[in-house]
Amino acid sequence: MLKLENVKKQYKGFELNCSLEVPEGCVTGLIGKNGAGKSTTFKAMLGLIHTDGGQVSLFGKPVRELGAKDKERIGVVLADSGFSGYLTVKDIISMMEHLYPHFHKEDFRKKCESFELPLNKKIKDFSTGMKRKLQVLAAMSHEAELLILDEPTAGLDVLARDELLGLLREYMETEGRSVLISSHISGDLEGFCDDIYMIDKGSIVLHEETDVLLSDYALLKMSDEQYHALDKSYVLRHKKEDFGYSCLTNEKQFYKENYPELVIEKGNIDELIMMMVRGEE
Repeated sequence: MLKLENVKKQYKGFELNCSLEVPEGCVTGLIGKNGAGKSTTFKAMLGLIHTDGGQVSLFGKPVRELGAKDKERIGVVLADSGFSGYLTVKDIISMMEHLYPHFHKEDFRKKCESFELPLNKKIKDFSTGMKRKLQVLAAMSHEAELLILDEPTAGLDVLARDELLGLLREYMETEGRSVLISSHISGDLEGFCDDIYMIDKGSIVLHEETDVLLSDYALLKMSDEQYHALDKSYVLRHKKEDFGYSCLTNEKQFYKENYPELVIEKGNIDELIMMMVRGEE
């Protein structure tokens, strides 16, 4: 449904060189620290910036060849953009009706009310969380087949995040739909994504199915002596610590069976980011 092949973008002090794919029927996560290249990747895949090389395909077409009908099939939330602050939700409803033939007006209105978004209040007076809810609801309101969501849960409290993720799960119950989502909140991705890409310094440094990530990856904690005696065939990154070393592995079972004396901790996405960025190969 969406494919990036060696997409390049050069800025002063930063270079994007990214390949990833979002298959039909899948929820794909993109993680990385601030400045790693997530937002640049999103803008490149949408044709919002000129790229210096590579290919972006949406629905089997180069992104530059997408027509109006193709673009109606996409719902987008970008971290650094949104609706004009001088509009109201009622204005958004009128606008969406004219832009999208499949806009579900009443359903959108009801969801706005359930998320406590006032229909007549100017968006500039909304909180950050309210603005984010409105963006996500609008992206989901017109039968888009692909959602591209850059930090959609940013600024939301725990209950609002849970509600929003519930709506996205409901969205995915219809066949033929896909989601690409970035988030700095690891729990959102662990419980929602089928697979996860990690980007660092503009390049993809890891791609793994979420189930494999949570079952096979682990952090090994050990003394200096244990580290130097360790078979490092399945160590992805290592980091010197006060107590010795931390190591990231994608073969937890190998070390459980062969090194029972090691402390082996089930990793989460936050720890994965830290080790992939700060650890050494």
